[in-house]
Amino acid sequence: MFFFGIEHEVAFLNAEGKIADFSRTKFADFNQIVERLPSYPDDYAQLRVGDAGIKKKRWYIEGFERFADSDKVIDCLPKGIEIRTTIHSNIQGAINELSESFSLLREIAANYGFSPILTSFNPYKTVFEPQPPLNDYEIKYLQAYPDEHTANIYMVTYGPDLNISVADLSVEKLIDIGRKLTYYSPYIVPFSYSSPFYDGRLWEGLSVRTFVRTGKRPATLVFVEKAEQLIQSVPALTKVARIPAEVGRIEFKAFDSCDDFSLYAALLALLKGLVLDESLLGRATIPDATLHQISAKEGFDNEEIFLTATKILAAAEIALKDDPDVNFLSSLRLSLNKRETKAQHLIQEYQRLGSIEAVLRQTYLYS
Repeated sequence: MFFFGIEHEVAFLNAEGKIADFSRTKFADFNQIVERLPSYPDDYAQLRVGDAGIKKKRWYIEGFERFADSDKVIDCLPKGIEIRTTIHSNIQGAINELSESFSLLREIAANYGFSPILTSFNPYKTVFEPQPPLNDYEIKYLQAYPDEHTANIYMVTYGPDLNISVADLSVEKLIDIGRKLTYYSPYIVPFSYSSPFYDGRLWEGLSVRTFVRTGKRPATLVFVEKAEQLIQSVPALTKVARIPAEVGRIEFKAFDSCDDFSLYAALLALLKGLVLDESLLGRATIPDATLHQISAKEGFDNEEIFLTATKILAAAEIALKDDPDVNFLSSLRLSLNKRETKAQHLIQEYQRLGSIEAVLRQTYLYS
């Protein structure tokens, strides 16, 4: 029995047509949007609220929390709004809920001059530097959590967590799947590439996000029940579940964002196929940063990436066999045969229009 969920980060243009990032947007600007979105009390068994109380709904402000001299949050520097779905027993259910939540978000955001755009790396800001600078308490807090040292990365990146779990898996099998997805990550992430802009211009590849992020941040995160089940690694492969619903969850975190949610369906089906497959033997605890960087620059034009992706897709198709979810993989097969990603389309549109903002305004047209 499989279960699926999606966490999708949304970036925005503001009323002036500028990226609504931490440099020009306040928490209150996005909070007025979230406040008008509905609450679903029955969600709380599945969706974590968190210590700061920011994550009260299916939508919440994604950002960098600021503290005074205690664990009390005094501000949150925003980068966008995240949508998260509840847990579904089928892929289409998660996609339908994401689509409905996105439509609501877009409708309310428009009232405040914000429009959603597809980007997986901030096209103008290359790093995040907190202002005012971190105080002593914040420095000590971040030092206690190694993955939090990469706030300078996650505040300029946007991407999904595709969540998948299987009933009654042993911890050993769960971690093995996490290591498998980590190993094959550089070969499958090109299906999602959508970040060809950097520092206000075209980048020399397809995914700045993958080039900068992977290796420093995890490709896969596996949630276990107890601290003694953790395996030590930086970046982390395992994490103790914060609510019971997280136990056994496998989060694949390395894909770029997608503005066509049917692609998430295909990618979840691919992950499901990889969970079921027993023919692919590669395993890694830490993402291969060098290989991810080659993948980020060349995508399916790189022969090793292309051939291994072809092998992985075939293995997933065989593993799914008569499962109807195998039909979701057809779009990935088409993309692979053409050696195309969303990033190539964005590059072509930039060459035609000559403006990053003009390109970004054309995203999410059919979501």
